[in-house]
Amino acid sequence: MSDRIFLPILALAALGMIVLASVWPQGYGARSPGPFGSIPIQQTPAMRAAMAREQETIREKQQGARSPAAEAGLRSGQ
Repeated sequence: MSDRIFLPILALAALGMIVLASVWPQGYGARSPGPFGSIPIQQTPAMRAAMAREQETIREKQQGARSPAAEAGLRSGQ
């Protein structure tokens, strides 16, 4: 393919990607500008409640592993 055809096509593709990147959301936590924006999935009430439940479950598991009974069981195994 000739450079006279390939390089302008490449420049248009690069320009198109720059335009698309300026309106595309930057992950779940960021909102896209203007008419393209919508509420990110991690900011919906249902997802926030699910994330809070997950964090509470993790905290409970960590506290359960550090209980005196669990530590006594580990010490007696040595």
